[in-house]
Amino acid sequence: MKTAHTFPWRRNTIWMVMLAAWHGMSAMAAGATHNVTPPDAATIEQQWVAANHPYDAARQAILAQTQKTAWQGPMQPDWQSLTGHTTPEWYRDAKFGIFIHWGVYSVAAYKGEWYPRHIYERTGEYANYYQHQITTYGPMPQMGYKDLIPRFKAEHFDPNAWAALFREAGARYVVPVAEHHDGFAMYDSKLSDWTAVKMGPHRDVIGALAKAIRAQGMKLGLSSHRAEHDWFYEFGRSFNSDVNDPRYAALYGPAHPGISAKGEDGQEVDWTFVSDAYLNDWLARSSEIVQDYHPDFMYFDWWVGQPRFHQALAEFAAFYYNQAATRGQGVVLSYKNNSMRPGTGMLTIERGQAADIREQPWQTETSISPDSWGYAEGDTYKSPDELVQLLADVVSKNGNLLLNIGPKADGTIPEQAQNILRAIGQWTHANGEAIYGTRPWHRFGEGPTQVAAGTMQDTKTKPYTADDFRFTTKDGRLYIIQMAWPSSGHAWIHSITPSMKVKSVTMLANGAAIPVDQRVDGLHLTLPAQPTGVHVYVYRVDMQQDASETLRKGGDASKS
Repeated sequence: MKTAHTFPWRRNTIWMVMLAAWHGMSAMAAGATHNVTPPDAATIEQQWVAANHPYDAARQAILAQTQKTAWQGPMQPDWQSLTGHTTPEWYRDAKFGIFIHWGVYSVAAYKGEWYPRHIYERTGEYANYYQHQITTYGPMPQMGYKDLIPRFKAEHFDPNAWAALFREAGARYVVPVAEHHDGFAMYDSKLSDWTAVKMGPHRDVIGALAKAIRAQGMKLGLSSHRAEHDWFYEFGRSFNSDVNDPRYAALYGPAHPGISAKGEDGQEVDWTFVSDAYLNDWLARSSEIVQDYHPDFMYFDWWVGQPRFHQALAEFAAFYYNQAATRGQGVVLSYKNNSMRPGTGMLTIERGQAADIREQPWQTETSISPDSWGYAEGDTYKSPDELVQLLADVVSKNGNLLLNIGPKADGTIPEQAQNILRAIGQWTHANGEAIYGTRPWHRFGEGPTQVAAGTMQDTKTKPYTADDFRFTTKDGRLYIIQMAWPSSGHAWIHSITPSMKVKSVTMLANGAAIPVDQRVDGLHLTLPAQPTGVHVYVYRVDMQQDASETLRKGGDASKS
């Protein structure tokens, strides 16, 4: 008989000593030029706990409900029990979603969403952030990240216009970031005063988006990156910055130093301190999002894989799945790398792809920009061709594409981003039959271009050619997706053999019937005039009845 796991509010003395020593060394280095001694580790923890004291009652109430729900339902908060979860069909059918990184960091519009961390790095690779901050907004400690919040007004934010654009692009679900590493909540939280409701826009941004997204018939996802907040502002501890001011501890968080070392096996081990108090707070904030907004999809960033989060993450997963079950809601919880046990959630590969068909549904998330997730002035953008090719490749391998955009601080979406989304929408409107509701064939595709598989590889794949094809199936039909237009006007697909008995081939973009020649060496198509728009082309293959049955049984290589 298992009992509920609790997280008492206590400090780990050994860790406190280690962190105090680290901060002592930092103080000597900083004091040489600034004559400043940052607070020691114990003081840091005390200040953070004290800053969060006003929310104790609300936190405990949320945690009590979380634990009750986690232990009363089809799932329990252990990894074996959680393998009973299956990915809902709505997600498997959706294929394409929109991610939104929008927050206070959009004010600076300088190189993206990690701006709040890097402005406290005075030397090294990111020193230009610090220089930009003090030149633009003023010296530290008088000015810091907190001082950008009043400038985040979102005066032109129109959630209905956003949702309509995403639907026009062909998205079936939308995932706004509810809180990024910076610790500023874009939703109406009972656990913080540093929220978009109480500061900045003075509006429940997530609540407004949730209503607009669902009104467009799309599913709502929400993203929390709060786990990383434990260390995000660590560089502000090394000199006289506002990160060390206890008045702002509730915003800047513990700001513990990131510590890693190699273990006995030679692999890097994360030794960054995470207190029990912080785990309690993380679990309560994550659960609060679910209780208040009932997202269909919950996204966590990579640091929930840190060992200290494992039990809290299991408790959250059981809570999330069980509360959704009471409403008959099929939900998705994503994870990265090895953060969760396979089968307990849905794997997502950041800015990367899979080399082949994965048995379990999966996702890649990437940004419309190759460089940033949040809005940045002078940013570059990927082409609609590149993004549709990525969509086709991912879907052919049993995955979904979550495509990110970064709105401006005033609430407008950059015009170039809008144009790209509309171009993708024109393609999905004409060719979506080969994407939505499909499943993989027995092979994902063919062609000379090799995908650079794995995390952070999205700009390393070479350009696709007219000899690269991807395959999907639905309702006994096979869909051929050609990644570029052949100058010869001829397509040759090796994987379709004469035994498949093709009845007809139709180009989806214009409904044109394609002349077919089935030979021993594959299927040969004589193509019509090149359609306009995105340069990715789809052909629907109808089989003779017996071949259609063979395709239906053997073509779906995926399993829930």
